[in-house]
Amino acid sequence: MNVKTPNAIDSYVGARIRTRRQLLGMSQERLAEQIGVTFQQVQKYEKGINRIGASRLQRIAEVLHTSPSFFFEQGDSEALAVRGLDAPDHADPVAEFLRTKEGLVLNRAFLKIADPQIRSTIIALVTAMGQAEGRGPTLAASIGDITHPLGE
Repeated sequence: MNVKTPNAIDSYVGARIRTRRQLLGMSQERLAEQIGVTFQQVQKYEKGINRIGASRLQRIAEVLHTSPSFFFEQGDSEALAVRGLDAPDHADPVAEFLRTKEGLVLNRAFLKIADPQIRSTIIALVTAMGQAEGRGPTLAASIGDITHPLGE
């Protein structure tokens, strides 16, 4: 392995840290302050350039309000497998979406909704809208009618 090439697991854990930090709306500077390192060190952790020790990872998990195992999960909470980690980032559309501004804004707003009924309604609406994209204007128009029943 090339010394300058980050280890796939270190890169994956760093990407999970970055995603969680961004979902919480926390800056690299704030995370660095909370864990007692420089923001440049946080950048290196997130890129996988520097490895994270167990006690530091535990502290990062505490600051980001999650468990250390979160940083090793893939997909539906399955354990981290080395095979497939070298796949390009665009191989996981959910992770790719979470890296966008829209993905972060949508997730932050959704996390603020405490009512499970409202969450379910939003999921149903977004699912219907996603299906409408593939069916053409007929269903999309009817969704528009639902959102604006008076045609306003």
